[in-house]
Amino acid sequence: MPKYRRILLKISGEVLAGDGSFGIDPERVKALATEVAEVAQAGVQIGLVVGGGNFFRGVAAAAQNMERVTADHMGMLATVINALALQDALEKAGAPTRVMTAIEMRAVAEPHIRRRAIRHLEKGRLVIFAAGTSNPYFSTDTAATLRGLEIHAEIVAKATRVDGVYDKDPLKHTDAVRFSEIGYSDVLSRNLRVMDASAVAMCRDNHMPIAVFNLNVRGNIMRMAMGEPVGTLIHSL
Repeated sequence: MPKYRRILLKISGEVLAGDGSFGIDPERVKALATEVAEVAQAGVQIGLVVGGGNFFRGVAAAAQNMERVTADHMGMLATVINALALQDALEKAGAPTRVMTAIEMRAVAEPHIRRRAIRHLEKGRLVIFAAGTSNPYFSTDTAATLRGLEIHAEIVAKATRVDGVYDKDPLKHTDAVRFSEIGYSDVLSRNLRVMDASAVAMCRDNHMPIAVFNLNVRGNIMRMAMGEPVGTLIHSL
């Protein structure tokens, strides 16, 4: 029996690139979609936010001399490409899916309307929220938190390349220690950078727990949804 009835799953764009550094790996997207579909079939309502790093990292050098607003808009459009790819894979896995964009592009996807998104979830559809918040200077972490709050999700689940929150970067320090749980204020005061500070503060102010776990371990999304101790739980201690 799932612990969470409704979750907001945040996935980095780099995950969709698989072993590559750029673009979309069809096999990785298929595997991810299969796993997400299994969780949905277990009765969990899922909203998703996907980053755009697998595309935008590839043009980052060119964007260095751009105005920040222009570069951010390019990043938002990259998330739409990923959302459409993930929608295709999810529907092939048997999970009806809708893409809703914060920047209107009606020929491609539905505009983001909160009540319609909730209705989709209630009808058993997955909803992928694309194009961030439509505002520059806001990350997809912040977009994920905002959408999670809007749809009344019970938890924001950040699926990443590491297996939780550490006291320092585990990719650089072999003696890094992982937390099984930690408070919002500790994450902010220690500048642990697991999510943008604005996203963590928004979760703190609205009592929204955050699960941080390794997406590359098969079954971790299901374990998290079932309430098993996977990764790190950020909440009010």
